[in-house]
Amino acid sequence: MSHSTPLDQVLAFVRTVEAGGGAAELRPFLAEDFTLTEWPHALSKSGSTRNLAETLSGADQSKDIVAKQTFDVVRTTCQGDRVVLEMNWSATLLLDLPHWDCGDTIRARSTAVFELRDGLIISQDTYDCYYTAPE
Repeated sequence: MSHSTPLDQVLAFVRTVEAGGGAAELRPFLAEDFTLTEWPHALSKSGSTRNLAETLSGADQSKDIVAKQTFDVVRTTCQGDRVVLEMNWSATLLLDLPHWDCGDTIRARSTAVFELRDGLIISQDTYDCYYTAPE
């Protein structure tokens, strides 16, 4: 892997997700012991924790759920191998979900905390605040 900063790695990962990357595209960014923790939000009242295999499977399935994802990174904070991104996220829904219909644009303010080791992401904690009221 080329020499890049933890921030470079995380931003490249986010841009790959934004471009619709599935398991094959995301795998090079993630360590074997990667964990994704989604803290409770409007679509998951109890949150969830996924390992590498579950995360990669979810990345492939997301193509059936959303299209045209965008991550507008508002602020970054870095400390050693920890990177925090504050982002505005949006996507077009490809199916009906609670609060939205197929074709709607779903939006959230999101903070994600990434931990890296040896240039690979070992964990991601996400805190998503969805906008559920009509604009």
